Amino acid sequence: MAPTPPRVFEGRMEAFVVSMGVVALGKMGDNTQLLAVLLAVKIRRPMLIADVPAVFLGDKIAQKVSTTLVHGTAAAAFAVLGVLMLFNVGRLF
Repeated sequence: MAPTPPRVFEGRMEAFVVSMGVVALGKMGDNTQLLAVLLAVKIRRPMLIADVPAVFLGDKIAQKVSTTLVHGTAAAAFAVLGVLMLFNVGRLF
């Protein structure tokens, strides 16, 4: 009978590594992140240049739109989505 190989992570560290792995895989579902990773693998250069327009646009929007409006809009969208989920509206699509 062959000896069992030693475990790399045990106890709390194992739970931490597994949790981080699951979260990382869950985040990969975002299409833009997946596209950026695929392009980075294909081109073999960092995709930082693609982030530059988003940073400048975000800065311009942040100068013109109040934080209160952004928070209110996000809260309203969250509430609407919650009500739609409560009534199981997704089954209609």
